[in-house]
Amino acid sequence: MKAAVLYEANKPLVIEEVSVRKPKAHEVLIRTAFAGLCHSDLHFMEGLFPHPLPTVPGHESAGIVEEVGSEVTYLKKGDHVISCLSVFCGTCANCTTGRPNLCLDEDVKMPPGKARRFEWEKPDQLHTFINLSSFAEQMLVHENALVKIRKDMPLDRAALIGCGVMTGFGAAVNTAGIKFGDTVAVIGCGGVGMAAVEGAHIAGAGRIIAVDTNPRKLQLATKLGATEVINPEDGDPVERIKELTGGGVQHAIECLGLKITAEQSFQMLGIGGTATIVGMVPFGQKLELHGIDFLRERKIQGSSMGSNRFRVDMPKMIEFYLSGRLHLDDWVSATIKLEEINEGFEAMKEGRVVRSVIDFGAAA
Repeated sequence: MKAAVLYEANKPLVIEEVSVRKPKAHEVLIRTAFAGLCHSDLHFMEGLFPHPLPTVPGHESAGIVEEVGSEVTYLKKGDHVISCLSVFCGTCANCTTGRPNLCLDEDVKMPPGKARRFEWEKPDQLHTFINLSSFAEQMLVHENALVKIRKDMPLDRAALIGCGVMTGFGAAVNTAGIKFGDTVAVIGCGGVGMAAVEGAHIAGAGRIIAVDTNPRKLQLATKLGATEVINPEDGDPVERIKELTGGGVQHAIECLGLKITAEQSFQMLGIGGTATIVGMVPFGQKLELHGIDFLRERKIQGSSMGSNRFRVDMPKMIEFYLSGRLHLDDWVSATIKLEEINEGFEAMKEGRVVRSVIDFGAAA
């Protein structure tokens, strides 16, 4: 099969012929139908986060089951599925206390370098990327990295739910717990930020302020639920938000992963407000906050994949999409072939797309 291989940080991906071994007891072989290009992939490709190389990146995908291991009962051949990097064991302390996205079992949620699922003729190990590696025509994954979905859900839209939608939507609804009438700022209106806007809107937020430097993305954000928009190039977003809201927002959701925007998300809070950091701040960077700001019960917290329970959350999102409440059609800026993947990431870096989606030609 064909796969996009990352050999070295800050170098183009290379299309190679590789294969995967047969599924073990709890593994499932998937024919990849679609995979989204996510900014998180780019962070690893640019060396901002460590990962053993060479590897096949990609983690936002949907596909069709081709083969299941001997102990798999949840799935069968022909099922349509969404993959999720929040693979869970179901028995550790975090799984059994309602936080499966933070699973502790390294035999299931394998750390980088542990999984050995790829086979090729070269002597170096080809590493699985965060238990998925979806920039390939097939994926071999643990059964608990998959959710079965209804077959009338378009797989290109379903792939988006696997990371970007779940991360942003879940950060608003699950992690931040936005309630009816709350005032919310969303910093960064890429795929994840758009999902946070939609999540806040569906949760009933009274005001949703979208912050981005790209006018086209701000325009789309208003279509998806933002009530006001701010372009930081027109002035300090913190001061403008405080002025708009009379003191600050109840929730700020940061979706860029930059030191400055993470700090701004805390600074724009009103009394008792909460900043939720969704973006991946580069490895080793530290945030600087004024200690006195905590005296008015302002809080800052992280969000991992939208604090998801993905086998419950993702089917609900599909129902939202099919009923016209979740507007995923507006997300897909380009559908590309695997061979066009490097051009797709260039378009991402230049801010020309919300999401590019690879079509592997496997959709049923």
